[in-house]
Amino acid sequence: MLTIHDVVTFLGQRRFGPYTLRIRSAETIAILGPNGVGKSTLLNILSGNYQPSSGHILFNDRPLSSWSTDILSKNRAVLSQSQNIAFALAAELVIGLGRLSRPQGAVNDQIVARAASMLDVSHLLERTVDTLSGGELARVQLARVFAQLWDVQDGFILMDEPIAAVDPGLQDLILENLMRFARIRRHAVIAVVHDLNHALRYFSRLILLHADGSLECVESGLKAKHALERLYGVRLSCLHDEQGDLVMLPLRKNATDMPQFF
Repeated sequence: MLTIHDVVTFLGQRRFGPYTLRIRSAETIAILGPNGVGKSTLLNILSGNYQPSSGHILFNDRPLSSWSTDILSKNRAVLSQSQNIAFALAAELVIGLGRLSRPQGAVNDQIVARAASMLDVSHLLERTVDTLSGGELARVQLARVFAQLWDVQDGFILMDEPIAAVDPGLQDLILENLMRFARIRRHAVIAVVHDLNHALRYFSRLILLHADGSLECVESGLKAKHALERLYGVRLSCLHDEQGDLVMLPLRKNATDMPQFF
């Protein structure tokens, strides 16, 4: 569905890539890596926000740049890391922005209401976004993504740290609903994730961006342990929680391995 081949992008003097990657319909992929390696940059390349200096990006076997903005908005939804909104819009209107490319009417209103319900923000619809907490705004923005791709199949969702501002009690609810939403519609989900165990629990494949600029793809699960240890420079302890989910915990380094500041 989405392919990048030998893509290189420059931001200022810094080079990112070459990246080669193929993403299939209904696939769930987490992008992981240390701070500053280019996770958000890769997401912007996949969305078409950053044009490659070389290489090519294809969506459904056509250059991504050849798709009109209107058609692309019906197949691709993006949730960026920065979710600031310049105007004090009502939350209901923000969610409805995901339906701008569709004919307006009662059906759209129903979709907005159902998307809000899935993200547990129905009670916030009349509030303006400048009165919402960071976590509430994050859920409203994700509801916008749901509304945008509600009635299509085989689209793709790109998200940059979608639950970073959300309380732990709601994180799993949101991710469960996101994956169920995408699975029913065969949408691919590609997300920058910092929580290793969320990546293992909800995503089938991991894209690892290393400090040297290289990209590595691994299947999620126990067999990813050694690759993750190399990625972060830590040792990981593996166990299964009471629900049977795999959990990886970084082990503390020995005192002799730590920098000495005193």
